[in-house]
Amino acid sequence: MTLQTHFDFTLPRGYIDNSGLIHKQGTMKLATALDEISATQSPQAQINSAYLPLALLSKVVTKLGSLTDITAEIIGGLFASDLLYLEELYQRINSLEPTRIKTICPTCQTSFYAQVKMMSSEEG
Repeated sequence: MTLQTHFDFTLPRGYIDNSGLIHKQGTMKLATALDEISATQSPQAQINSAYLPLALLSKVVTKLGSLTDITAEIIGGLFASDLLYLEELYQRINSLEPTRIKTICPTCQTSFYAQVKMMSSEEG
């Protein structure tokens, strides 16, 4: 069994670059200790802690559409809903606990929790 380290995603709205092109498809890698440490040492994050998610996501988002050099400025240019989506994805893939969601059986209407399995690009 191999450890999945990269996860494909699709942003709800997408990043609009300077030429007007929308980038929605992307890839996020598992965070390393160095990713987290270097994000906290970013000069902007040290001045303003609200900048930390931008610095951290720029370390772990490896591709966004045709863009492969993802900067904190690119992450900062996302719509708020896309930023929230990436923050939640980061938490899901880097968490030790499996992600569980509350759902309802369509047949009997019983409420229960289901574990969410992250699919790799090879599976989906």
